[in-house]
Amino acid sequence: NVLCRCCGCRTLLLLLLLWKLEEHLLPLNETLAHLKTESETLKSKLEEERAKLHDVELHQVAEKVEGLGQFVMKTRRTLKGHGNKVLCMDWCKDKRRIVSSSQDGKVIVWDAFTTNKEHAVTMPCTWVMACAYAPSGCAVACGGLDNKCSVYPLSLDKNENLAAKKKSVAMHTNYLSACSFTNSDMQILTSSGDGTCALWDVESGQLLQSFHGHAADVLCLDLAPSETGNTFVSGGCDKKANVWDMRSGQCIQSFETHESDINSVRYYPSGDAFASGSDDATCRLYDLRADREVAIYSKESIIFGVSSVDFSLSGRLLFGGYNDYTINVWDVLKGTRVSILFGHENRVSTLRVSPDGTAFSTGSWDHTLRVCDDCYFLSNLTTLQPRVTFLVTSCNVCCFSLFFFFLSDLGLRMRTQRMKW
Repeated sequence: NVLCRCCGCRTLLLLLLLWKLEEHLLPLNETLAHLKTESETLKSKLEEERAKLHDVELHQVAEKVEGLGQFVMKTRRTLKGHGNKVLCMDWCKDKRRIVSSSQDGKVIVWDAFTTNKEHAVTMPCTWVMACAYAPSGCAVACGGLDNKCSVYPLSLDKNENLAAKKKSVAMHTNYLSACSFTNSDMQILTSSGDGTCALWDVESGQLLQSFHGHAADVLCLDLAPSETGNTFVSGGCDKKANVWDMRSGQCIQSFETHESDINSVRYYPSGDAFASGSDDATCRLYDLRADREVAIYSKESIIFGVSSVDFSLSGRLLFGGYNDYTINVWDVLKGTRVSILFGHENRVSTLRVSPDGTAFSTGSWDHTLRVCDDCYFLSNLTTLQPRVTFLVTSCNVCCFSLFFFFLSDLGLRMRTQRMKW
């Protein structure tokens, strides 16, 4: 343009610049393509090495384990009070109280035994998608489309205005999808539609650690059950389940075998594995020690997504809440469905087993919560850890009394067999 003002020279100069730019971009594109190909090759090699260690399936190992008999689940309580879809719920450590949140913007604390409402809070927004009880039972946390996690201290005075004591702890740039207190009331974990998880200090509201690694909305999280555990697992719309170290903020394991969004994750009681539920209509079990998926829980007749999963206290049963209004119960070892519960009139959005394992509660889009207890078995139950005790008596006829104690989800069941010597 300096040398000549004619249109022909300007066009020629522009073409020359574009040609030079293309010369620089081509090597860059080739480098990116080469690196992408190399990463895919390395990923394939890792999968091949992992597959070499996959010598046997879980259900094959469990072939000699006695199967679970059919059992009956009954709804003992129905909690009514929400005006719209129930989206989340959590048990208190006292095994009696429940907190639930709903699309109507309400957070309600229930006495699950009497079905009475003990506290109710109206949030400033609808779609309260997350709620959690503090370990001490003295506070609840909740949040949703307001992008915040708010903590409300509870008191014995049921008429007290909880909104006046509200404390905003966490702030994300998108909706809050899940929250969970750590092993104390002083820290809380959150996940969000902004693709991140975060650890917060409840007292100061300070961000302690952020976790970046998901490529889409994070929908769920669960803290490792160990009291000294420093890991948690999260799942999201990128079909990935990531295991995180809370101290470093790094993703230490990642699993990507689901074919759709992961709606729920839950640690196995021992902390060595976790289960996930997805919109692909399957539940899957991942062993952290083997670093791989070890079981898939599905049937051809089940075509609706899984919204929530949880383990029984012993870990032998896996409960799954489905979008076809049912709760399916799976034998974790054998991979078979052992029971199915009907009752809700819309999709089951949340499911949690009580801390003592004697009951579980479900929340649904039909605006209700249901508490089911005493799953009593019609045949003998063999669990993962049978305990055997021998008692010797001395008399004219010596007898051995062999006691098999089977740890079921409902308590201790005893079978006695006497053998004369």
